[in-house]
Amino acid sequence: FGMTRERFAKMPDHAVVMHPGPMNRGVEIAPEVADHERSLVEPQVANGVAVRMAVLFRLLGGEVADV
Repeated sequence: FGMTRERFAKMPDHAVVMHPGPMNRGVEIAPEVADHERSLVEPQVANGVAVRMAVLFRLLGGEVADV
């Protein structure tokens, strides 16, 4: 299963494309879909790093300072 241009064209106009990364362009997601304005792949990948770091920090006993 992959996100092709044909599958993307069938999606509602309000739908977005997400992928946690890393993605295989042309295999999992067509390049045109990955680069489309409704693709949230790049922000999702960037935010995913920070979220995973925060989760690991808390799991390893990190304390959040009161600000």
